Amino acid sequence: MKPYFFLIIASLLLVSSSIKAQNLSDKSNSLHLNFTGEGLPTSHSLPTIKWINPGMEYSSSVEAKISIQAAISSSKVIKKVTLNIGDDQSGEVLSSKLIKIEPHQKEVIINQSIWLPNGAVFLELEAADNHGATVSAQRKMTIGEGALKNMISMNRKDYALIFATDRYDHWSDLVNPIDDAHAMAKMLQENYQFEVEIVENASVEEVWSVLRSYNERNFNPQDQLLVFFAGHGHYDESFGEGYVVASNSLKNDVAKTTYISHNRLRGVIDNIPNEHILLAMDVCFGGTLDPVLARSRGLQSYTVSVSDMLIRKFDKRTRKYLTSGGKEYVSDGIPGSHSPFMSKLLYALSTNGGEDRVLTMSEIKSSMENLSQVPRFGSFGTDETLSDFVFIAK
Repeated sequence: MKPYFFLIIASLLLVSSSIKAQNLSDKSNSLHLNFTGEGLPTSHSLPTIKWINPGMEYSSSVEAKISIQAAISSSKVIKKVTLNIGDDQSGEVLSSKLIKIEPHQKEVIINQSIWLPNGAVFLELEAADNHGATVSAQRKMTIGEGALKNMISMNRKDYALIFATDRYDHWSDLVNPIDDAHAMAKMLQENYQFEVEIVENASVEEVWSVLRSYNERNFNPQDQLLVFFAGHGHYDESFGEGYVVASNSLKNDVAKTTYISHNRLRGVIDNIPNEHILLAMDVCFGGTLDPVLARSRGLQSYTVSVSDMLIRKFDKRTRKYLTSGGKEYVSDGIPGSHSPFMSKLLYALSTNGGEDRVLTMSEIKSSMENLSQVPRFGSFGTDETLSDFVFIAK
């Protein structure tokens, strides 16, 4: 629920505590409230709607028939539940369906298949309780192969956020991270038309500040975001946790408060409102980003057309990671050259994905198999099965 809704409620409550009948309507991108009755309800008494499928706010389907799943709960008896299907371009409701509920229900589970028209549509669930409060939540979808192909080709962008540190206040300096970052940025911009931001020698505070700004950005449904860290890494045996070392991290910080913990990093990046994220780390002990160090699973290989492959991949929420090693130190390389990990990654990117012009994580993994320090691949956060991060050559 949006924070400003509660500000509206608080303001109205201050206007008059003697008003007996209230009418209030508030609308946001995902929530609509409309209630009447004896005074305003408290936030914890409103019905809640949890979408299970589609799970993403924006998604797509080649098939017109989809399965919807949702859970509705309320502290009061649920009086009515309505499913609306509409045209997302005009906002017009095309059809409405009452969901069957039993008397005195406070929880409703929805699990049914529906047919949707081709194009951009919205699904809206409305739940009303017996005190007159109505809450709604939406999901938006693109239906049909032709509509989705058009969206993939026209309405998407790839971004890269690269943190590179080679100068430290309390740790030994490194030789290659900054050069590696600029070489990678050049490759991503020229071969794949990424929009790249490089953050050099950032402090702990600056890293979190930049990541916060990405949490506050708006992304399109098919956009991708690569977040890359190059520099020192550290692992604490007592805490059982890995860390990224920032430019101002203390060398002997027992509490590790001046370090960037992998646990928090996973959570913050997972929360960025972008559906397709790859977190790559060329740091020592980077593989400890995964709580179960060796849990790396292969990605699905496809024998369908390139466009169909992209449709499937962009339809899944992606949270992948790629690190230069596991629970170990990794080489920074020799001065004037790239780190071994970066050299292999740049080589993979230089291939432009081969004939189909699409470089997948599976192909990157294959190009790195002969490194002496084996890179780690895996998933984190809210990753979905069969998802992937792809580099589409221009």
